[in-house]
Amino acid sequence: MKINSHNPIGIFDSGIGGLTVANAVTRLLPNESIVYFGDTAHTPWGDKSTAAIQAYSIRICDMLLQQNCKLILIACNTASSAAYELVKEYLGNRAQLVDVIDPIVAHMREHYADKVIGLIGTKQTISSNIYKKKIDALNVGIQLQSVATPLLVPLIEEGFADSKITEETIRQYLSLPNLNNIEALILGCTHYPLIKNYILNFYQHKITIIDACEIVAHSVQGLLSFHNLLNRDTSSHKKIFYVSDYTATFEEHAKFFFSEAIHLEQYPLWDT
Repeated sequence: MKINSHNPIGIFDSGIGGLTVANAVTRLLPNESIVYFGDTAHTPWGDKSTAAIQAYSIRICDMLLQQNCKLILIACNTASSAAYELVKEYLGNRAQLVDVIDPIVAHMREHYADKVIGLIGTKQTISSNIYKKKIDALNVGIQLQSVATPLLVPLIEEGFADSKITEETIRQYLSLPNLNNIEALILGCTHYPLIKNYILNFYQHKITIIDACEIVAHSVQGLLSFHNLLNRDTSSHKKIFYVSDYTATFEEHAKFFFSEAIHLEQYPLWDT
């Protein structure tokens, strides 16, 4: 298949979290069409095995290739840590690939040398140690302090992003000793921008919150530009959203982020 600039960008996540990145991509690149897949049937991915996450990711990528996507964005830290290399090999030259970890690591190299940085994410992301390995490899003196925060994604997916329960859960996590004396905090999950205000309030706006959305969107723009795949046509873009299991929460968030009627289709990853 020849990759064409008019082809859509494929974006996937375990659920609604990747909508934060998809929104940033469409704001930066308004001419681009997107095909989004949220694996709502299996969310959260953070407590799944590596093999399961890889299987979900490959199946989703197969579907996005069928939609002729020119670039696939893994809008999920868990899948980026567990499945990026496998997905890259699977795609070959059929589509470009962007994850949500490497752009953040590059950003850290440019702006946070010799700093103490915090990281919160799912169990899978934190236990993979991928951020620490990649940041240590930069050799720029960054000290990374990590905490797994596994309750946050289920709370957000169940519609509790704006609740006292979530606020208290965040407070408990961020009060852990491992996050003492940090100068910035990486939101190592694309769901977490939905609770960013609670995190800012906890720190009384005294530290920098590193949100991947805009950083990743610029990486997508850069890669498309490098390969001459930016869509210059202002009239041909569209947005299609797929879920593996319909949820009202997903539809509400998609409408909120994109401020328009959305086309939502159910696409089970496989029949069981």
